[in-house]
Amino acid sequence: MAMIIDASLADETEAEGVAFAREVLRIEAEALERVRVRLGGSIARAADMVYQCTGSVIVTGMGKAGHVGQKLAATLASTGTRAFPLHPAEAVHGDLGRIRCGDVVLALSQSGETDEVLRLVPAIRRIGAGLIAITERAGSSLGQAADLCVALGPIEEACPLGLAPSASTTALMAVGDALALLVSRMRDFRAEDFALYHPGGSLGRKLSRVEDVMRTGHQLRRAHVDETVREVFIRLAGPRRRSGAVLIVDEQEVLLGIFTDSDLARLFEKRREADLDRPIGEVMTRDPVQVAVDATLAEAIEAMKARKISELPVVDGGGRPVGLIDLTDLIGLVPAEFEE
Repeated sequence: MAMIIDASLADETEAEGVAFAREVLRIEAEALERVRVRLGGSIARAADMVYQCTGSVIVTGMGKAGHVGQKLAATLASTGTRAFPLHPAEAVHGDLGRIRCGDVVLALSQSGETDEVLRLVPAIRRIGAGLIAITERAGSSLGQAADLCVALGPIEEACPLGLAPSASTTALMAVGDALALLVSRMRDFRAEDFALYHPGGSLGRKLSRVEDVMRTGHQLRRAHVDETVREVFIRLAGPRRRSGAVLIVDEQEVLLGIFTDSDLARLFEKRREADLDRPIGEVMTRDPVQVAVDATLAEAIEAMKARKISELPVVDGGGRPVGLIDLTDLIGLVPAEFEE
C-alpha cells in the first residue's frame, strides 16, 4: 500500500533532514541544561530516601515515562539498589501486591496528572510505602501527594507539534540517572561490586576475580625442587585438563618457580636432553610473575600482556599457589585484550 507523503517533505534534501535532526538535539540539550540549573536539594533528599530504604524501590510510570522507569529500575539494580519496575495499570489489577511496607515507590509522570499513576497513591499510603515523584511541577496532583517531589520545571518538547514526549523523556531519563548514580556513590559502589551484578559480557568478565576462571586442584601440575624433570613429567602423566606449566614449590608449598612446556621444548631444541635428569629446581624460572587470588581478571590479563607469558600462577597471602591462569582459558572471554 502506498503511503501518503506531504510533497514538501518528500522533496526535502538530505541537508534539510540533517538540520532538522540537529535542531531536535539542540532543543533537547537546552531542555536538559535548564533542568540541570533548576535541580535543587530535592534530588539529594530523594537519593537519601532511596539509600535508607529497607525494602525495595518500585519504579512506576505510564507510557513513555513507564519505559524510562524500566530503564531507571534497571540502572538502580545494576548499581547496588534492589529495584523493580511496576506497570501502573497492571498494579491496580493485583500487582500492587509487589509493594510492601518499607518500600519506596518512584513515580514518574511529566504532567503529574496521569490517572493510572494517581490511582496508586491511596493504596501506596495504606501499604505504608514511601512515595517519591519525579514530575514537572511540585504543585501537580502527584507532586502534592508524594512524600518528596523532584520537580523538573516546564519543558519544551522537540516534537514540531509539541505533543510527542521527546525532550521531557530525555530529562526524566537524565534525572533518573543522576538519582541512581548518586545513590550508588552513597553506597560506595565499586568496580568489584559492579562485576558481581554484571557477570555477563566482556566488561563483567574483565572485572571478575581470577578465582572465577583459574585452574585449581588436580588441574594444577606441581613439583618439588629436588625432583628431576623426567620424574615430574612421568608422575604428572595421565588424563587431566592439562596446563602448560609445572609450579615448583618448597616444603612449605610456597611457590619458588615455574617450568613450562616451552622450557621443555627448549631443552630439546638446544640438545640438552641430559637436563631431563637434573632437579627441576635447577632449570626452572625462579620468582615467576604471579597474581594474588583476589586480583581481577583484568589485572591478570595486564600482567600476562606486559611479560608476554601464557601461564600465570595465582597465589594466596602466604605465597602458596592456589590456581593457574592459562592463556587458553581466556580465549573467548576477552578476545581483544591480547591484540597489539
